[in-house]
Amino acid sequence: MGVLLMAMTIGGLIVAAILFSISIFTKVTWLQNFIIGGVVVWFVFYFAMLFGFSAASKEKDLALNEPKEFCGFYLDCHMHTAVTDVRKTRTIGNKTATGEFYIMKVKVYSDARAATLGLITVDAHVVDAERRTYDRDMDAEAQLTPQPDFEKPIALVESFEKEIVFDLPKEIQNPRLDLREGYGIDHAIEAVLVDDEDSIFHKRNYFSLPQSVQTSAVQ
Repeated sequence: MGVLLMAMTIGGLIVAAILFSISIFTKVTWLQNFIIGGVVVWFVFYFAMLFGFSAASKEKDLALNEPKEFCGFYLDCHMHTAVTDVRKTRTIGNKTATGEFYIMKVKVYSDARAATLGLITVDAHVVDAERRTYDRDMDAEAQLTPQPDFEKPIALVESFEKEIVFDLPKEIQNPRLDLREGYGIDHAIEAVLVDDEDSIFHKRNYFSLPQSVQTSAVQ
């Protein structure tokens, strides 16, 4: 629905601009007022839908192996990710965690049957119960066996798994992984896309991270 409303808005603005230009050229005042009024009414309706859906949205915690789909403002929703495994360790190679390393195995897959697709500029971070965020520990990740890029293209019905690492405090409460993808222009468009996860004030889907995982060393 969000994509349809966006398409209707863009198409309507193009038609309105053409008609408004004609009304100015022909000096038809009533048509100018009608167009301005129609545009104002549409934008009031659109932003009511935008903020209404965001206000009604709810956060969702995804369990292990539960997928999250990525659609953005495109018509397809073929790309998916899922956290398939979480393990904790104090050391990875020659790196020692300030708290504990969380090693998360993320599966990336596509259900497209006739296209090669891939995620775009993936941002992964952890959010705790107090809304503090934690970035990936790239130095610790470098100690793992070579990992594929999140943006690796996938042809047909394919998948791959990638391990990412976070150095999280031992006392952290309710850590959850947030995955987001797209360029800056994608985020700008999605911010005003009705009922999109990245739209203004919309609640997000997070991957739950079990904390009762046994801690062991990773060489």
